Amino acid sequence: MARKVLVVDDEKLIVKGIRFSLEQDGMDVDCAYDGQEALDLASENQYDVILLDVMLPEYSGFEVCQQIREYSDVPIIMLTAKGDDMDKILGLEYGADDYITKPFNILEVKARIKAIMRRAGNHASQGEDVKECTYEELRIDMESRRCYIHNKEINLTAKEFDLLELLMTHSNKVYGREELLNTVWGYDYPGDVRTVDVHIRRLREKIEATPSDPKYIHTKWGVGYYFCQ
Repeated sequence: MARKVLVVDDEKLIVKGIRFSLEQDGMDVDCAYDGQEALDLASENQYDVILLDVMLPEYSGFEVCQQIREYSDVPIIMLTAKGDDMDKILGLEYGADDYITKPFNILEVKARIKAIMRRAGNHASQGEDVKECTYEELRIDMESRRCYIHNKEINLTAKEFDLLELLMTHSNKVYGREELLNTVWGYDYPGDVRTVDVHIRRLREKIEATPSDPKYIHTKWGVGYYFCQ
């Protein structure tokens, strides 16, 4: 079955080039040129990856990402202006999994899309061995990739779930930020350890009753993070 990708950018030549290149690799590609069209397509279809520009008419890429995150953990790659660190951090804050800076090489785009799909496939196969992990009121289902607290589902992004799954299934093991970046995002990921910090903070805001005094995900100062059990 062909992988399905949504490409969102108001520059039609960029969209045309990305679409042609991805279709050459056998992917099924939908295109949107503004924020509203992106939201409509995302709500009506199941995508393996969404490639989302920051600067869009109607709704910004940040707003689109935020709204999609209310109901889906589909991997989202943001396209940001070259050297604009604030766009990168904001993209992660709003729930993006990755980012690529413009101007970009189409080979890099394809490599990053395939890397995300590959990691998603690996997580799916790993889930066949251990179906579920529970600690007190927190429970994650590795097969469906869902998280629950007091049996109420908590909506996590793909990377937030990956982080929680790794920490929770290796409780009390301290992971350095660089190690988490390499394990969850991959060695070829060009971002820095701030990516990990942003995702940990977002994860705490979702699963901790008091994020500033966490019960589950703790910080080992100067080292990294661990799940306390």
